[in-house]
Amino acid sequence: MASSCCACNTSFHSRICDMACTTAFSHVARAMALRMFSRIARLPAIRTGLPLPIGLVLGQELIHPPRMASRIRISTLSFGHFARLETRLHPPTEEHALCHALTTASIATEAPSPSDSATYDAGKIQVLEGLEPVRKRPGMYIGSTGPRGLHHLVYEVLDNAIDEVQAGYATNVDVVLYADGSVGITDNGRGVNGSSYGRCPNNEHPVTGKSALETVLTVLHAGGKFGGESSGYTVSGGLHGVGVSVVNALSERLEVTVWRDGQEYKQTFQRGKPVANLFSCKIPNGDSSRTGTYVRFLPDSQIFTSTTSFDYNTIGGRLREVAFLNPEVTITLKQEDEDPEKVRFSEYHFAGGLVEYVVWLNQDKVRLHEPISIRSEKDGITVDVALQWCSDAYSETLLGYANSVRTSDGGTHLDGLKAAVTRTLNNLGRKTKALKEKDENLSGEHAREGLTCIVSVLVPNPEFEGQTKTRLGNPEVRKIVEQAVQELVTEYLECHPETLDAILEKAIQAYKAAMAAKTARELIRRKNLLKTSRLPGKLADCTCSDPRFSEIFIVEGESAGGSAKQGRDRLYQAILPLKGKILNVERKDDAAIYKNEEIQKLILALGLGVKGEDFNKDALRYHKIIILTDADVDGAHIRTLLLTFFFRYQRSLFEDGFIYVGVPPLYKVERGKQIHYCFNDDDLKKLLRTFPSNASYNLQRFKGLGEMMPLQLWETTLNPAQRMLKLLTLEDAAEASLMFSLLMGDKVEPRKELIRSSAPRVKLEQLDV
Repeated sequence: MASSCCACNTSFHSRICDMACTTAFSHVARAMALRMFSRIARLPAIRTGLPLPIGLVLGQELIHPPRMASRIRISTLSFGHFARLETRLHPPTEEHALCHALTTASIATEAPSPSDSATYDAGKIQVLEGLEPVRKRPGMYIGSTGPRGLHHLVYEVLDNAIDEVQAGYATNVDVVLYADGSVGITDNGRGVNGSSYGRCPNNEHPVTGKSALETVLTVLHAGGKFGGESSGYTVSGGLHGVGVSVVNALSERLEVTVWRDGQEYKQTFQRGKPVANLFSCKIPNGDSSRTGTYVRFLPDSQIFTSTTSFDYNTIGGRLREVAFLNPEVTITLKQEDEDPEKVRFSEYHFAGGLVEYVVWLNQDKVRLHEPISIRSEKDGITVDVALQWCSDAYSETLLGYANSVRTSDGGTHLDGLKAAVTRTLNNLGRKTKALKEKDENLSGEHAREGLTCIVSVLVPNPEFEGQTKTRLGNPEVRKIVEQAVQELVTEYLECHPETLDAILEKAIQAYKAAMAAKTARELIRRKNLLKTSRLPGKLADCTCSDPRFSEIFIVEGESAGGSAKQGRDRLYQAILPLKGKILNVERKDDAAIYKNEEIQKLILALGLGVKGEDFNKDALRYHKIIILTDADVDGAHIRTLLLTFFFRYQRSLFEDGFIYVGVPPLYKVERGKQIHYCFNDDDLKKLLRTFPSNASYNLQRFKGLGEMMPLQLWETTLNPAQRMLKLLTLEDAAEASLMFSLLMGDKVEPRKELIRSSAPRVKLEQLDV
């Protein structure tokens, strides 16, 4: 079947395309793309589930061909501390997939043709009005249209409610996940929640001619938080006036209710446009003193094509941290369901604030001292810090917040904290003679080993980077945080010399372990110099040297490694078999890590560099690191050990989107000349129901990857056109760190408690025993 290439309009076979029409490709990239696209085939509808520690988000890979129409549903799996994604993939037509793959592969810097330049005039420039820019480019406002962006809608409305809490006008926030997929958020604030302070919702805005409420919900950069102290908000997380209007634009339906001045105001919107004018009446039931805001919205499936389902645990984690940051508020979360047994309810209220937050994060660790609490205010900026060192932790957990908004990418407040802690320990170490004159200063990495710290700042005029507010940029905040932490931590440790000695001993041990690790690394390097290659001998490398187009499969055992090596595409796929289960790095220090042979193979093969140093993306040898283990308990354990290693050694691998999990099939069903692969028991049952009652078929259950022939492994697990990969990204670093410590640490009792609390929700038929 011949088709026409969308790039050069030449004829080609629908399964094989001549890449010569894409002029900017190198020879290697062109050859690789030719081989990849030559194998494009129709992708069968499949479904698979995979358990992961909470805090790690399992997402869909951009599978070749790109832009697969998909539907993802999030549900809980067995233990409540795991998340599971079930995915159905429905491929477009073969011709559409291939042509789109071609246009995706071409380089954006190609010179335009003369005909294009001649037709490009002022008429081609579009002016988007109202909320149309949000619907055209939603990623610019919420980060993505995947699960992360979907949940960001909830956080935008929640931030407005928390602004009322921080202003001292609200004490309760209620969040409800309705059975129809919508979310409702209610607060008992002044009944403004983002509208102009001092105005009634039905007052006409002098510029827009609309009511104040409709203006806030339909006009970008319209809100009541631009006027400084006169706005009624001393500090605020919603600063750009686009939060709730973005939620409105990306919702199929949004309803807002405001109680204020004895009146109830209501208005409904569809995809950002009002269905009717603002309606008002007296507050029913005679409760004329009621104030507050209620927003209920249903995400638009036209925008969020991958999923419109909210995850209870993800939202609950965000509400819990907000409650830690604002000890005066009580937050409730309820999930409604037609099945009464599936209804869930949680309440979050922590009077201890950040101190209680640190204790919760370190609940399964050996703590060296009671949490150090710091609260300071200067130049209108409030600094709230709680920190604690633990003896059995070999990494740091630092969380930063600005106006209750989590700054996942850090910022000046965390920079100030790091500098203060390092300087304080070095000064006190010299003063107490724990550090000799000949000794080098402790680096920040050694000083903060085992440290858990929460930094929360309230800034009147914060400078966030982007609408999603992932990094704080105010330079003045660093100096204020640094000064407050250094003064108060110094004072505390001087008054508690036994705590100081324990912390310094921990930091000095970290320094010595780092030196031992350095010696071990140099020994490995010297040994490797005697070989023809520094790469592990069992690594079957690919011929492509460009990491952007290279991928490596980390497989379990020699048998699976042999099949994978024979079934792979040598041009861009590398195979690294591991012998047994790798070291559990959660319980070991750096010296033990670098002495472990299997971990050395991983570090050298992947080009991970040195733990603790800034992650060098250019040194990474593959931009797809794919964990491929058997679909059994041992395979899940090996996968978790590998995830623990990557998380503790180079967390940036998750943040930059380099870690994937391959999903092999569990069953093979042969009926006549037809072969079907099933990825779980549910898929098998559905397939068998399609057979006649008297049908004869052969059923094979794969106990491991080594049982597959190389061609089978290629068709089901390695072929980019047919395989299923899951991208792992870091959603909640604190939650993930806590779960890794709980599951992989040396404390048995917390794991027992997890099993006891989760046992009632376990379905025995799902256990692999």
